[in-house]
Amino acid sequence: MVIDPVCGMVVGEKTAAATQECKGKTFYFCAVGCKNKFIKNPEKFLKEQKK
Repeated sequence: MVIDPVCGMVVGEKTAAATQECKGKTFYFCAVGCKNKFIKNPEKFLKEQKK
């Protein structure tokens, strides 16, 4: 299980609605809408993830 970086929801790697590669890492999303938000501003979500 992984955390959707946009909404914080727990997502299964095999059941994620969407994925995106960024800086050599795969991110998993609960919905395509979360992926689209991530794509528009990945740095915002990468910073929040480090907190």
